[in-house]
Amino acid sequence: MSDPGGTTLAPERPQELPRDLPGGAEGAPKKLYGLMAEFETPGAIIAAAHQVREAGFRWWDCHTPFAVHGLDKAMGIRPTILPILVFGAGVTGLLLGMLLQWYTNATNLDAWIGFPVTGYGFLISGKPLSSVPAWIPIMFELTVLLSAVACFVFVLALNGLPRFYHSCFKSERFLRASDDRFFIVIEARDPLFYRQKTETFLSSLEPTVVEVLEA
Repeated sequence: MSDPGGTTLAPERPQELPRDLPGGAEGAPKKLYGLMAEFETPGAIIAAAHQVREAGFRWWDCHTPFAVHGLDKAMGIRPTILPILVFGAGVTGLLLGMLLQWYTNATNLDAWIGFPVTGYGFLISGKPLSSVPAWIPIMFELTVLLSAVACFVFVLALNGLPRFYHSCFKSERFLRASDDRFFIVIEARDPLFYRQKTETFLSSLEPTVVEVLEA
């Protein structure tokens, strides 16, 4: 918007509501982690997730007892980088397998990598020293090995695992997330999170209940 003089004014940001809960036993304020809405059916949480995404929230997640088809699309989840990382690890294993066998079986080079490594030209029945078909088993095994290890490690790393504590575990209702209930959690660190407005928004999605989560 502009004032009469033509100067552009930045839109006013609404005053943020307190993100702390009432004081605990010793009077110290409790940190607010976020708000959690509970739903009873897969259809309900898909519809709610779509509205949360449309509202522009960034730091939020869904928790379900089983995989819900279409939920990732409703949440607007983008494709993960995991396949690219695993492919890179596989190519690395392939090249390492080829380099290892070339150096050890097709050369007479000496190297020092903290300990002496000596190449040994391995000539059998007049076959060429650089014989890729003969190297395929080792190349294949190293490709599979590095791909599997990378997949395991990156799945844990990209998901922030292992995680031994989460604020959702303080909720008695959340125990049913592995049984028959579906949950949406909007975190207080989200730029659009305002306690009262966010609670009103979640209530408009017709959940069973909206619960406050302590950090």
